[in-house]
Amino acid sequence: MSNDIPNTESTAAGALVNPPDNKFTRWFSNILGDLGKNGIFIALIAVVVFFTITTDGILLRPQNISNLIVQNGYILVLAIGMVMVIIAGHIDLSVGSVAAFIGALSGVFAVQWGLPWWLAIVLSLLIGAVVGAWQGFWVAFVGIPAFIVTLAGMLIFRGLALVVLGNANIGSFPEEYRALGNGFLTGVFGEGTPDIFTLLVGAAAIVLLVLNQVRSRAARVKYGQEVDPIVWFIIKLLLVSAAIVFFMFSLAMYKGIPVTLIILAVLVLFYGTIMNRSVFGRHIYAIGGNRHAAELSGIKTRRVDFLLFVNMGFLAALAGLIFTARLNLAGPKAGDGFELEAISAAFIGGAAVQGGVGTIGGAIIGGLIIGVLNNGMSIMGIGIEWQQAVKGLVLLLAVAFDVYNKRRSGNS
Repeated sequence: MSNDIPNTESTAAGALVNPPDNKFTRWFSNILGDLGKNGIFIALIAVVVFFTITTDGILLRPQNISNLIVQNGYILVLAIGMVMVIIAGHIDLSVGSVAAFIGALSGVFAVQWGLPWWLAIVLSLLIGAVVGAWQGFWVAFVGIPAFIVTLAGMLIFRGLALVVLGNANIGSFPEEYRALGNGFLTGVFGEGTPDIFTLLVGAAAIVLLVLNQVRSRAARVKYGQEVDPIVWFIIKLLLVSAAIVFFMFSLAMYKGIPVTLIILAVLVLFYGTIMNRSVFGRHIYAIGGNRHAAELSGIKTRRVDFLLFVNMGFLAALAGLIFTARLNLAGPKAGDGFELEAISAAFIGGAAVQGGVGTIGGAIIGGLIIGVLNNGMSIMGIGIEWQQAVKGLVLLLAVAFDVYNKRRSGNS
């Protein structure tokens, strides 16, 4: 009779439903999970491939790649500050007007008053921080929602920009000032194409990337944490390294490293470290995740909010300086739509509408997607009206995807 009794382990409901657990299935699951976590990066690659095909390769010409960085640098700077504000559960609608106001003031300092270019830049950045402190005071200590405060700021500083300019343009900035938006670091080891210095910087970036990733993986293994399969780990490093090689070689074949790119690299490293490895960064995420719980845990939420807006004012000022330097002109129309581009970059890059989620890297990639869309559609001859419509649709889909993911995680 005992021989007629079925094996309950093999015939239990669902026992034969699960796929066999082997190296291939685990490897494949890791790849799918990794692709899911890096969906925004894959989206950027897809957009680049699409416009490379539709523009007959013009998108990836060395000059155009360099122009992508120079033309969109101010948006990427704003996106860094904006994503930090959004993570904390706020929004800033005034960044475009603040950028225009600071650009106008820098014109007065550097052109009309004849101050040294470096002093004009320093004064402009300090005033930007003061503007941020003004708005941060109303948000953090008076308790007025950031939407209302920055909406008022958008009107106030747009008006002040017009007052400073007198409805006229200020131009012909010093050459050193213009380097913020149009300068290149090239010819360090002599003139030539490709630029040797740019190639060496690219090689150094790859070495640092590999060392950082290897150390991070070793640390995770040491503490028994889950890591990617070694084959997938190597493939990812090779793909990213290949992208860096192509990017830096393209810059080396044109004019070298744009000064705007150097500024962005410093900002990404600095703010990435703050958000990922500092107490202040953890406080920002905690406040965005649950403000009441953050207060109960002893986090000084008002202080964090205040400093966030001071920082946003500083970065808006920097963006205004970069934009003004690129055009060699401070004008009444400067800053129009900057806030929409920056907010779009943050949300496309994975920031959550409710706060508590987002990364500096994601915001940068979101800004690059917007830049590639603008550049690619312009090369194709698509009108500005359709460009606006497409960017709006991309933003809507990005936020819808965020909402969908939250609902799915809530039901699981």
